[in-house]
Amino acid sequence: MESMKPLVLSKVVENDLCIGCGACVQTCPSKALNVDWNSYGFLIATSNENQCDEGGSCIEVCPFNPEPGPGYKNEDGLAADFLAEAPNYHLQMGRYHALYVGYSHKHRVTSSSGGVATFVYEKLFDKGLIDHVVTVGESKPSNAHYQYKIVSNKNDLLSISKTRYHPVTLATALQEIKQLEGRVAISGIACFIKAIRLAQDKDPVLKDKIAFLVGIICGGVKSKFFTDYLAGRAGATLDDFSNPEYRVKEPSSTAIDYGFSCTDNPSKTTKLIKMREVGDMWGSGLFKANACDFCDDVTTELADISLGDAWLKPYNQDGSGHNVIISRSNIADQILHDGLKSGELDLEYLSQEQFLASQQGSFNHRHDGMSTRLALVKGDGYVVPPKRIEKIDLPIYLKLVQRLRRHTRSRSLEVWAEYKDPVEFDRRMKVELLKLKLATRLSHAVRKAKKVSGTKP
Repeated sequence: MESMKPLVLSKVVENDLCIGCGACVQTCPSKALNVDWNSYGFLIATSNENQCDEGGSCIEVCPFNPEPGPGYKNEDGLAADFLAEAPNYHLQMGRYHALYVGYSHKHRVTSSSGGVATFVYEKLFDKGLIDHVVTVGESKPSNAHYQYKIVSNKNDLLSISKTRYHPVTLATALQEIKQLEGRVAISGIACFIKAIRLAQDKDPVLKDKIAFLVGIICGGVKSKFFTDYLAGRAGATLDDFSNPEYRVKEPSSTAIDYGFSCTDNPSKTTKLIKMREVGDMWGSGLFKANACDFCDDVTTELADISLGDAWLKPYNQDGSGHNVIISRSNIADQILHDGLKSGELDLEYLSQEQFLASQQGSFNHRHDGMSTRLALVKGDGYVVPPKRIEKIDLPIYLKLVQRLRRHTRSRSLEVWAEYKDPVEFDRRMKVELLKLKLATRLSHAVRKAKKVSGTKP
């Protein structure tokens, strides 16, 4: 008799919605799931030789479950359970205590932006609230540059203090957490944080063990092809490079003027390229996971503290970096206040309008464009998760931008999978990127003209 396929494979993976978080692996009682690389450079759930028990527990903790049951809790429902003490609520930002912008004097230099995450971990250790931090650091397996790792000493925090735009999974880390003595803090992007909260909601051991969540505001998960492409453009040997660094700062310049570097192993030299030389890798959707187009959580609403880059004047003019910060739990807000009082943190309050402006590009794409993308994939017969976003009927020029971004995203993965060469990739993507660039410029021009004339965009 043919064995039953785990629901997370038939409903999530086969709809190209898997983000590789691995929450399903630790939840499956029959241990019938793994997380492995697919042909497009993403980590996804896969089956193994174990027999599926057909219980469906795997899909109950999936952040992109397209057909949740009546007991399912979305971000709002989970926040009501885990962040009930937060006094404020905003439709686009979720529950929160306060909004800030700033940096850690001690950790700013060694971090991708303001160093506030490392500061918070350090204080959680000092207060005895955690015994371990689970976050992304260098990988031991040869098939990945980075992985989730467990840090049990605050003196080792510098090894995990930077942003890594590389696929990772929590599959083994969540299993290891159950065996650890003491409590942990975990960092993650919105979908990973949601998966953790769903797992905590089902598993009292994880609810007790995981004491604090640091949310990283995310522009989309990139395939490992992204790292390979940048290494190739920087001049490294594609099949023999290491130590990719995605946010090499230029303190004397602006925050957006950062670079990518890696070590070319044959020559033992560091290769670096400024990101401005490779064009818009984020707004174009290059190498992005399909699931990211169906995430409406821009600000990691379920974390105790949410951190992002301050893409807002005057802070974005400082190449040393600033964080925008949302405190969502009492302990998070207390740590920030203590850091401000002691002088360890440089902080200013932000208004809701200022914070929203700092992430406006993400809100435009992921909220305003959601209805258009849902219509596109439903028309092709795919199922997608239920979303909280109200339907917005975009004008035709903005619908065109959404359609072209979808095409550019998928085409970039196909081209790199076939050629694995940055020169050939640039040549074959030139037309698609030009079309998207022109459509985006047209949309900006129309919206600007309508704003000047006082008509709706």
